[in-house]
Amino acid sequence: MPTLHWIGKEKIVNHHQDVPFRVLEHQYGFTGNGKQKEETNSGNLIIHGDNLEAIKALLPKYEGKIDVICIDPPYNTGNENWVYNDNVNHPKIKKWLGQVVGRESEDLSRHDKWLCMMYPRLKLLHKLLSDDGAIFISIDDNEQANLKLTCDEIFGSKQFIGQWNWYKSATPPNLSHKIKKNIEYILCYSKTANNNRFYGIQKVSKSDDPLTKPQNTFKELLFKKGTIKINLENQTFQKGIYGTAKFPNELMDDLIIENGTNKNNVRFKNRFIWVQDKLNEEISKKTIIKISSKSLVLAYKKQEYSKEAPPNLIDFSVGVDTTENAGRILNEIFKEKKFDFPKPPSLLEYIISFLSKNNSTILDSFSGSGTTAHAVLNLNKEDGGNRKFILIEMEDYAETITAERVKRVINGFGEKAGTGGSFDYYELGKPLFKKNGYLNEALEENEIRNYIYYTETKLPISKVRDSKNWYLLDNFNETSYYFYYEKDKLTTLDLESLSIVKIKAEQYIIYADNCLLDKEYLQKYNIIFKKIPRDIKRF
Repeated sequence: MPTLHWIGKEKIVNHHQDVPFRVLEHQYGFTGNGKQKEETNSGNLIIHGDNLEAIKALLPKYEGKIDVICIDPPYNTGNENWVYNDNVNHPKIKKWLGQVVGRESEDLSRHDKWLCMMYPRLKLLHKLLSDDGAIFISIDDNEQANLKLTCDEIFGSKQFIGQWNWYKSATPPNLSHKIKKNIEYILCYSKTANNNRFYGIQKVSKSDDPLTKPQNTFKELLFKKGTIKINLENQTFQKGIYGTAKFPNELMDDLIIENGTNKNNVRFKNRFIWVQDKLNEEISKKTIIKISSKSLVLAYKKQEYSKEAPPNLIDFSVGVDTTENAGRILNEIFKEKKFDFPKPPSLLEYIISFLSKNNSTILDSFSGSGTTAHAVLNLNKEDGGNRKFILIEMEDYAETITAERVKRVINGFGEKAGTGGSFDYYELGKPLFKKNGYLNEALEENEIRNYIYYTETKLPISKVRDSKNWYLLDNFNETSYYFYYEKDKLTTLDLESLSIVKIKAEQYIIYADNCLLDKEYLQKYNIIFKKIPRDIKRF
């Protein structure tokens, strides 16, 4: 297999291991009711901070658990003003730190810088992917060839699913000395070669079908809370007769509309084509029930996944917008231009649906204006799913554009009803270790405990800490893990302190500052002592 080489590669191949582990500091939660101090625990995250360090901060909880990764990194066009800031301790690379990457003729090392930036991020993203997950990477001609060879090396050439061509613009710039460029590329790699979750295209019927027929008898149907998609503003319709005198539509209960759906159980009486059992069956199959007018007439739209492979070209024929339409959507959200060349939500919805179940977790570590979250919220509203999004943005606009867009999508903008939903906003926080190698005792102890247990087992702690087993982290594979730690004093493992062990196990791994037990005793009782902080793994 061809291997790509560039200036600095040998110094960044394992750079992801040298990146400091930082914790995530919660700033606020957001729901349809606004900000709150408490975490929403919705599973939706927006993180402000360097994306290399932020990706690493996700590992203890999310390694092997991300279903879909969608990233839109800098294309290295020379117009983006992106800066290489990774702190790699080597003269060849240090000279790049803090420099704006320029155009081809101005910056002869621009491709080296881009590859040095991308390689460690892709290495960590590979760790986050689930075994049946996949990554989608947007790119253009500037780095497409380099990206393909790099991904072949990190993910494996056999894991290459394919490359899509996105028809990005109906009006590309007319440059006399070059061809018009109206295509960008999306490269896709799976985590494993035998990915059986690549579903193909999500097909939705093109038109709404009526839920009533004039010749049918009147029936009363119950629609449970959240089962109707309603394209109307938040309001309450009083029970009564709607529709027309010839085709009456009786609302049997008050209908409360909130965030584009029915907040309450509601009954309708009309000449329905289905009985109650059939309605319940269709809703379980993700058939969309809709109301789009004040006459409250109900319609439905079937949707299903096709095993047919998606076409190579992504354009309007499959329901995907261009960047011009994406700009109009963003301008409608903010009432002014905030972002150059955003991706349309329909593009992300389309590619997420290739692989995503309705409870998948989707990560975007170059989140920009927040299009990925917008797409996830749209899909959840469309089919009642519970997909989660994680956005990482290092620029200062993470709060004012990325998070603000998501807030407005949740609550509604222009004439668009809100999608509903919530998220938690984080800043990238303090490092776990100080420069001298000691633990950063300014951190909450739970952060340190979670990190240590992850380095031992690659799992998050599932056990709730209690006073009887205060130093116990958790149990895994017949091994009990203990973190005998006190912030303000040294801890010593001896016969007396062994009383911290309350539960019998085949093996004990105990972290402490010192140990006075001899090797024979440790071997006899299957105890492995690990010194704080020397024996705490770095990853």
